[in-house]
Amino acid sequence: MEAYETNMDALYQEIILDHYRNPHGRGLRDPYEAEVHHVNPTCGDEITLRVHLDGDRVADVSYAAEGCSISQASASVLNDLVIGRTVDEAMGLLDDFTELMQGRGKVVPDDDPRRDRLEDGIAFAGVAQFPARIKCALLSWMAWKDATAQAFTDHSTSDQGENE
Repeated sequence: MEAYETNMDALYQEIILDHYRNPHGRGLRDPYEAEVHHVNPTCGDEITLRVHLDGDRVADVSYAAEGCSISQASASVLNDLVIGRTVDEAMGLLDDFTELMQGRGKVVPDDDPRRDRLEDGIAFAGVAQFPARIKCALLSWMAWKDATAQAFTDHSTSDQGENE
């Protein structure tokens, strides 16, 4: 059983490294409704992230990031998971990923009910055992949440202006 766990840990580390080496969605793109810049002051990771919505669907997430492999890989996984989903579905994935990060490393990825929903995101389960790295993994997700909220606020404000 221990050899299996070691092999799975290595597989999940490889998934994270693959997203770091081959990031999905990297590079800031137009059009977008909101752009935010977030910094993790404990380690210096930073991300500028743009959100483009098409109604209630996430049409695009683009970003420019600097930092550790965990923060950059997490941004790549975020991109894969939320594009094409409704904002509500994507917010549910944010909740799932946040819960995973709060698992203190005790989550067994193969047994976790979020595994299918989080896809490659489940690879970050082991990161949760390192408190200093949790913020790295959550940086892009928090930026996405803020940008999406800003996009909705700006959209509803412009809609109100049109109705007056």
